[in-house]
Order: sequence, then structure tokens, then C-alpha cells
Amino acid sequence: MAKKVVATLKKEGGVKYAKIVKAVKNPATGAYTFKEEIVLQDDVAAALKG
Repeated sequence: MAKKVVATLKKEGGVKYAKIVKAVKNPATGAYTFKEEIVLQDDVAAALKG
């Protein structure tokens, strides 16, 4: 599962960013860890796929 959280990481008139939090399952233990990324808003779909 992935959760998209919009962050206010821009200046006035600048590029828009989004913060993505992914839950990644460890195959050995079965525990979940969370991976955070800050990407351009246009690249959110591609970041969530892979």
C-alpha cells in the first residue's frame, strides 16, 4: 500500500512537489518498513508503480 501526502515544499511560483510514503514488506521477517520519497507532482504515478 502506498500513501500520497502532499507536502508544502515549494516557493511561490516554483515547482510543485509531493511526499510519498510506501509500506515495504521484508520477505524474511514479514515486517513492514516505510520508505519516504519527495518527487515532482508530475512523477507521482511513476514513483508509486516502481
